[in-house]
Amino acid sequence: MKSIVVKKPNELVIEEREVPQPAKGEVRVKVKLAGICGSDSHIYRGHNPFAKYPRVIGHEFFGIIDEVGEGVDRSRIGERVSIDPVISCGCCYPCSVGRPNVCSSLTVLGVHRDGGFSQYTTVPSNNAYTIPDDICDEFAVMIEPFTIAANATGHLKPTTDDIALIYGAGPMGLTSVQALKGVYQVKQVIVVDRIDERLAMAQTSGADLVINNSQLSLKDELEKRNIKPTIIIDAACHPTILSEAIAIASPAARILIMGFSSDPCQITQQGITSKELSIFSSRLNANKFPVVIEWLKKKMIDPQKLITHQFDYTQVVQAIETFEKDQKQCCKVLLTFS
Repeated sequence: MKSIVVKKPNELVIEEREVPQPAKGEVRVKVKLAGICGSDSHIYRGHNPFAKYPRVIGHEFFGIIDEVGEGVDRSRIGERVSIDPVISCGCCYPCSVGRPNVCSSLTVLGVHRDGGFSQYTTVPSNNAYTIPDDICDEFAVMIEPFTIAANATGHLKPTTDDIALIYGAGPMGLTSVQALKGVYQVKQVIVVDRIDERLAMAQTSGADLVINNSQLSLKDELEKRNIKPTIIIDAACHPTILSEAIAIASPAARILIMGFSSDPCQITQQGITSKELSIFSSRLNANKFPVVIEWLKKKMIDPQKLITHQFDYTQVVQAIETFEKDQKQCCKVLLTFS
């Protein structure tokens, strides 16, 4: 079989490997589609602090179970499945309180363990979620990106009375737009970005108002419109955003950050406690695959609005470079393996 392997930063090869055999409790998946995420690019470029090399990248993938290991019902062979990349121990404190995404011994497919950019891969059977026949392949591979929005909104608990502001109109910002509007029916969703074409994608995904802040003060613009966001999501992941978010937030607002920057940001306690703000962080997803599958069944979200490019897996370098460089037209890039 062929596998896409990052040997070391900036060295990617398509390597011939033996087809893996599933261990006890595992299934083998014949991969059909996989999605490129920013973390795949970061591993390729050597900017992911959690990755170990060499690594088969890819944590967004969909396929067909073609073999099972000991202890797994053979009736699962032939199932269409989408894979949750979060592998947890199930018994540490985070797992015991329903937070397997920050398990003390967390393993993420495509980061700590070989992932889905391969013609075949093995995964724990519990991580392979059966996809109903009425959900198409392209939507099935998009479940994992939407679980990021499901995890974030699970922390924030949006209501129809909220006014939400999202920094960043990339994939995570756009999945959050669709969740807030399509699932929670939030009164107003505002998206801020510095690229007009991305803001147009946000409008297509349901944003009520978009703001290009490349030449203006967001704080001044919101004050001029008398807008005080009650929910703020930082999907742009820049360390300077938190201080601004605190300044523009409504009293009693909820702020959520997704970024992994190690750069310090300056905030004051007074800014937070004077408004009694709640600040959350969100990483990966905590058992949100069934949630997003239900969203798809009820047509609350539309992944097609985010899919802009498809490449054969043999064109993976071109696909990643398109994802990295074409910020105006590119959102989600899919690789085909069959």
